[in-house]
Amino acid sequence: MTSIIKVNTIQDAGGNILLTSNGSGTLTTNNIGGITEADQFRLTADLTGSNADITSNLERVDDASFSKIGTGMTNNSGIFSFPSTGLYQIINVANAFTPSQDNVYVSTNVTINNSDYDDVARPGLSSSNSYENTATSVALVNVTNTSNVKVKFTTSSFASNSALQGDTDRNKTHFTFIRLGDSQ
Repeated sequence: MTSIIKVNTIQDAGGNILLTSNGSGTLTTNNIGGITEADQFRLTADLTGSNADITSNLERVDDASFSKIGTGMTNNSGIFSFPSTGLYQIINVANAFTPSQDNVYVSTNVTINNSDYDDVARPGLSSSNSYENTATSVALVNVTNTSNVKVKFTTSSFASNSALQGDTDRNKTHFTFIRLGDSQ
């Protein structure tokens, strides 16, 4: 026995639209389990011998193949604000050139009170000769309040001749933000 249900819209008990049909076979979902925010920023120029917050030369990726999902992150002098609450994955990819022996770090720092930052993830790069290295760290951040929870990235242990690499045309050092689901 075959059953057919014909509807244009499916709503939850609160009246929120979950699924809509245009009548021609195209369905539109509204926030039912998919990624609702994804964004990516990159460093556009090298930072040499820097041991400080990364506050400038940051741009949203602008390649022809790139597109963010949702509103996207807000960058204010290297302080990143979230567009909505949720559990976010932050991927920190650091690319550095060390012309001599050096250990360099790029920390992911999170505040939950818009003031005090904690180092929650830190990719480390180490070399004994002239090398270009890449390291990655991943953090999950529970954003319960978009006014108070923010992220910034900080370099440390850079010798005066070591450089965190940036490029305006491709991702070298870059930061990815993906909302995985609701805040916990």
